[in-house]
Amino acid sequence: MPVEGYKVDVSKAVGHKSPVQKVDPTFGPLPTYPLVLALKGEGADTNLFKERSQGETNPGIPSFDPNKIVHGEQALQIHKPFPKNGGQFNLQKTTTGVYDKGSGMVIEGTMDLYGAEDNVHYCTMVSKSFVRGYGGWNGPKGPKAPSYAPPKRQPDAVESFKTTEQQAQLYRLSGDYNPLHIDVPVARSVGFPNPILHGLCTYGITGHAILKHLAGNDSARFKSIEGRFSSPVFPGETVEVYMWKVDDKDPKVQGVIFAVKVKERDIVVINNGYATLYKESPASKL
Repeated sequence: MPVEGYKVDVSKAVGHKSPVQKVDPTFGPLPTYPLVLALKGEGADTNLFKERSQGETNPGIPSFDPNKIVHGEQALQIHKPFPKNGGQFNLQKTTTGVYDKGSGMVIEGTMDLYGAEDNVHYCTMVSKSFVRGYGGWNGPKGPKAPSYAPPKRQPDAVESFKTTEQQAQLYRLSGDYNPLHIDVPVARSVGFPNPILHGLCTYGITGHAILKHLAGNDSARFKSIEGRFSSPVFPGETVEVYMWKVDDKDPKVQGVIFAVKVKERDIVVINNGYATLYKESPASKL
């Protein structure tokens, strides 16, 4: 059921703060970088995923095994580009829905990132986590998502990225220490043959591909991205990002429908993907 107005303030989630005073104007974090801050927090050490994933007791959500959580959907709306030198931030989290999908439960959370000192609203992040095996309680199915079907023509751009066998270990440095991505017995206990790659790692690869091919690597042009994680990626596989330019209802932005596949298994791993890019860089008007 929808859970309205339940908020958790996570103060001072830290980004990278460079000691260098002068920053190359072409340098900057990927627009998708803020997505990792919720699990990373302000510490540089490892953390317990169970504690970070469940957090505060939330009315309307039954207890569940955190090892059965997989990332279902992710959306990111950029309000202001993330500062190049990092800084201190406040992260406000609101649980916006709990839904029964039959085979599992979906927990939707919305996070807003603000500057700790200036209160600048940098971005809004909406995440849907799928808890395998916790459905069937006759709850609401949730609102129907928009459908973004790829055009029936050749894509405007394709990016191929070969992940390494150590990709999940490396991505754990982002702060997501879910044992599903490194522990073989845990992965097999919830139905996977081996540990899977973090969904946000594939998401970051996708965001970078869109920025590279369709926005000239100008992060200021990146406005939004959303997509559904339809199947896992296993470390070592090749991720292929297919991108189609389409018209958006906003004439100032370029719409991009995208789909992400694993080459070796010819299976879609992110579908219903849609991103928007400013046609002109807002930075050029400053």
